[in-house]
Amino acid sequence: MILPKVRDPRLVTIRRGGTLTDTDHHLLALWAASCAEHVLPLFESAHPGDLRPRAAIDHVRAWVRGELTMMESRAAGGHAMGAARDKRGAARHAAYAAGQAGAVAHVAAHELGAAAYAIKAARAATVDGEAEAAGRAECRWQRGQLPEGIRQLVLEDQRLRNDICWQVFDC
Repeated sequence: MILPKVRDPRLVTIRRGGTLTDTDHHLLALWAASCAEHVLPLFESAHPGDLRPRAAIDHVRAWVRGELTMMESRAAGGHAMGAARDKRGAARHAAYAAGQAGAVAHVAAHELGAAAYAIKAARAATVDGEAEAAGRAECRWQRGQLPEGIRQLVLEDQRLRNDICWQVFDC
């Protein structure tokens, strides 16, 4: 579970009664795509013939460019999550990260899902005893990718939802 019971209006678009601008929604989607893509090789190396996670990342970027609809991006995200279901370890988490990224077009708050699953993928890809360090390194890398326009929003969202995101944002 990565979504809170009560939605933060800062992560709800203006047209749906929140305060999130389309520009910031797009920045969140691109950041989520970067987080997912960073760990995507963990899926692709294990399952090179399954293109669903890569497609979800490509679709959300196309949505930002106005080339696809929100529904197309969301559907691709769902297909990536389907790719994850029968997998284990780092590959599973990487596919879920891609699925969450694709879903950001529909619900901006999925941005943390992409980041959290990417951190879980990085942790799962390590040898014993290195998981926490790998997770912290991935979290720091992600924070380094945050555009200034959404940096404070995401950092605050991480603080507020860290408990429901497996405490992965303690970096």
